[in-house]
Amino acid sequence: MLASMKRNGLVLALFGMAATAVVAVTHQLTKERIYQQQQQELLKTLHQILPNDSYDLPLHESCHLVTNEQYLGTTKPQRAFVAIKEGLPVAMALETTAPDGYNGDINLIIGVSWDEEILGVRTLSHKETPGLGDSIETRKSDWVLSFNGYILIDEDDKRIGVKKDGGDFDQFTGATITPRAYTKAVRNGLNYIKRFKREITTAPQCGDKS
Repeated sequence: MLASMKRNGLVLALFGMAATAVVAVTHQLTKERIYQQQQQELLKTLHQILPNDSYDLPLHESCHLVTNEQYLGTTKPQRAFVAIKEGLPVAMALETTAPDGYNGDINLIIGVSWDEEILGVRTLSHKETPGLGDSIETRKSDWVLSFNGYILIDEDDKRIGVKKDGGDFDQFTGATITPRAYTKAVRNGLNYIKRFKREITTAPQCGDKS
């Protein structure tokens, strides 16, 4: 009886170890696949807000990590992709976060020319309510395209805000928190670029994160 119990226990232990190994391998393979998909989506987004002919150095080679909770909405490092042409910076795409979305963080990226005119804004990820707050996605609405062409007038430029607060941007029907948080994040991101543009180009390289 004792020998049988030991044998069964050993079989169960081996089965558990094998199952754990399979789960670990599957997780690692899936993790790598997800990462690659995320990078492809990021590159596609970058190409939408920074035209390919505006730079001659691959963007991943001029990616810098920057941190500023006040302006970028998080303590985590954000990526800044500096578009370089003929050795000179001509544009930039900066990741930033709206920490006060209706359902949590909204991660976005802002593309600007070197003279700080918005070339494009895109949403990277969010958890906003479908049918209400998800108008920040281009596949749902062209709302984010409204940012194109804006240049920050001053630190509190109220134009980059929702109409309810005296700004230029429409609220969403039944959802003001999302666009309010989003426009604030864009305005803060532009303020960060205005204040630290030169420092960004000498910030640490993204390395394996790019």
